[in-house]
Amino acid sequence: MRIRRVVTTRQGGVSKSSFESFNLGDHVGDDPAAVVANRRRLAEGLGLSEDRLVWMEQVHGRTVQVVDGPQDGPLEATDAVVTDVPKLALVVLTADCVPVLLGDPEAGVIAAVHAGRVGARVGVVPAALEAMRGLGAELGRVEVLLGPAVCGQCYEVPAGMRDDVEKHLPGSAAKTRAGKPSLDLRAGLWQQLADAGVGKVGVDPRCTVEERDLFSHRRDPGTGRIAGVIWIDG
Repeated sequence: MRIRRVVTTRQGGVSKSSFESFNLGDHVGDDPAAVVANRRRLAEGLGLSEDRLVWMEQVHGRTVQVVDGPQDGPLEATDAVVTDVPKLALVVLTADCVPVLLGDPEAGVIAAVHAGRVGARVGVVPAALEAMRGLGAELGRVEVLLGPAVCGQCYEVPAGMRDDVEKHLPGSAAKTRAGKPSLDLRAGLWQQLADAGVGKVGVDPRCTVEERDLFSHRRDPGTGRIAGVIWIDG
């Protein structure tokens, strides 16, 4: 089966001001009508009907839901979603956190994960992998994209926080350009996935803080959200 992945930018939508222009988050204070229009444009761009997009109410946790069809609204209090249904697009919204898009093309099992500092620390990605295995995925066949996120040189945190996350997510400790303690969540997640035996892990190198074509909450508090989307295309 062919698995497709898409990461949006902030270009191509109808939102105004700090949400300009392709904001897909409906919880950030943007005009609801603009968000609806942008989500419609996303579905059209993917060649899917709007009801085939599955959204999450992301809360920085480790809850995973498995879905077998279109949903009536976003999945409540969920940071990872898994399916084996073709042409059902799983969407993760981010503005500095890591969008993680996973798929086993042989089993036809996919997942979209929202992995911020808290979710990555408490193991949302391993939880998603376990749910994928429940649908027949094998870790050695799973292919992963770690999407755009704040990089280690930009994600300054207190030393104690850096050390705590490193304890739970080895490989995530980093330093900023000025030598201050920081986190590189994608590096830690890459290590976690490799240690789990995942077959292939790709990293989109773009930093959301540095790349003005992406939304960044750290750079612009109160901004919009980009989307990472994954679906089985037949």
